[in-house]
Amino acid sequence: MTTAPDTRPTAVLDSAHLGDIQGAFGTIRVGDTDRRTGLRRKLRTLVAIVGPGLIVMVGDNDAGAFGTYTQAGQDDGTSLLWTLLLLVPVLYVNQEMVLRLGAVTGVGHAKLITARFGRFWGAFSVVDLFVLNAMTIVTEFIGISLGLRYLGLPEVPGVVAAAVLVIAAVSTGSFRRFERLCMVLIAGSLVLVPLSFLAHPAVGAVVHGFLVPGFPRGADLSTVMLLVIGIVGTTVAPWQLFFQQSYVIDKRITPRFMGYEKVDLVIGIVIVVLGGAVLMTVPAAVFGGRAGAGHFTDAGGVAVGIGHAVGHLAGVLFAIALIDASVIGAAAVGLSTSYALGDVLGMRHSLHRSVRDAKGFYAVFAGVLALAAAVVLVPGSPLGLITVGVQVLAGVLLPSATVFLLLLCTDRAVLGPWVNGRWLTLFTAAVVAVLVVLSLVLTVSVVSPAITSGQVTDVLLGGAALSVAVGVGFLVRTWQGRTGAAAGTRIGGGPVGGAAAGLEARVTSAGTRIGGGPVGGAAAGLEARVTSATDRASWRMPPVEQLPAPQLSPGRRLGLTAVRAYLVVAVVLVVVRVVQLALGH
Repeated sequence: MTTAPDTRPTAVLDSAHLGDIQGAFGTIRVGDTDRRTGLRRKLRTLVAIVGPGLIVMVGDNDAGAFGTYTQAGQDDGTSLLWTLLLLVPVLYVNQEMVLRLGAVTGVGHAKLITARFGRFWGAFSVVDLFVLNAMTIVTEFIGISLGLRYLGLPEVPGVVAAAVLVIAAVSTGSFRRFERLCMVLIAGSLVLVPLSFLAHPAVGAVVHGFLVPGFPRGADLSTVMLLVIGIVGTTVAPWQLFFQQSYVIDKRITPRFMGYEKVDLVIGIVIVVLGGAVLMTVPAAVFGGRAGAGHFTDAGGVAVGIGHAVGHLAGVLFAIALIDASVIGAAAVGLSTSYALGDVLGMRHSLHRSVRDAKGFYAVFAGVLALAAAVVLVPGSPLGLITVGVQVLAGVLLPSATVFLLLLCTDRAVLGPWVNGRWLTLFTAAVVAVLVVLSLVLTVSVVSPAITSGQVTDVLLGGAALSVAVGVGFLVRTWQGRTGAAAGTRIGGGPVGGAAAGLEARVTSAGTRIGGGPVGGAAAGLEARVTSATDRASWRMPPVEQLPAPQLSPGRRLGLTAVRAYLVVAVVLVVVRVVQLALGH
């Protein structure tokens, strides 16, 4: 059944974000409200929806991931594979929350932060994202350069051609065309599969590394912890939050298709974990017990080592996978920057628009990529320091990004019946606590490289105690606020914040207000009653200016102040240390 599209005003900022879903492999009409009852129809819908979760996850296995995972494999074998499995729920929860924000609100991450927490945090989120993303794209072009070098291709023309290719692919004015190119690149990343067979990893060791957590015997705790933090930082990055939320919006996915988008995300997570596992197990199998293990300091050196030990074909496959991953990463990270600036600055920002119709959006994307490519090509550029800086800044900034994500997903004015459930909030708070502790260890290790295992343990214990105290206070405040606001109301009580698309949001007290304001821009004071799954599936956040002013409790204000103070101190210390390294101290 196809009905007329809902014409109620929503918070969507760009009119190009409204209309048919035009995926790489199918189209869903804007007024299509028909139930998908047969397996064939469900699969056709999934094929049309698939894209945002798959692209963001495969883009996560970029040049930085190649360097970090292969370093872990050659240093510690398969003993740290369990970290990938441990990150699966973290990846799912973080990305599920941003896709939910995107589908329900129609507003990008940076814009929501500005609207609900003020201009300071909005500007901070955009500025730090811009700087971190620009540095990250530099590492992508470093990866392209290293891959070209192994293949014997000229690096300067190759890097320029790669930059032009990515800019051209994004600037076609066709969302579907861009997504189809991404699918081709995702298929290209599968060259890691034959590479894993050529390396002949020990299956028993791989299974043990996945299922039995532990550290390598005799390894220095501080060194291993920094490697674990590097794995976390390269697997869970701030740009992912901004990209997926905006890409879901640009693809015009609404709450009606939330369940399909979550399946898309799960497929992407499976691929990224398998890819990370290959990148760890291949060096472990190839270099284990051999001379040179641990001394290949970049992905290009790993390609050379694999080529010598296994054969030229294996080295070629690794280099091709590195270039492919770097191109996907450059496109996704660059788009997250353009989307965020478009949201905050009010520019037209959609892949559905032509270059002429969205000059600022495409100019930002092209400018960031051109700048990053130029940095790689300039002789004497501190590429090593940039790579270190990306890992450190990502680790420092990720906790704050997750804090805002959690606050937005517990804001009823923003998500209404799609707000986080209690257990999801508790789990996310625990994730924030872990990220804060790891960020503290990373910051201390950069400022004081001679940190000992005992000092690492002290930082872990102290940070864990502080994080638990802050988390408990936050949860108490949140639950007290909910109890006072709507006693007896059960909103989105399903698993993982109401993940199942067909779950019913039950409202047991008449007159319960969802989001504290009008639904779809109705008259002020109108109460929104969510009485069925159908109502829930059609609920969208009203325009930002119609939202009630956020009420920050003393506990939340204290938490935001603590986050701000930590970020200022940590970033200053990291910058000072990086400058010292650049000057040779």
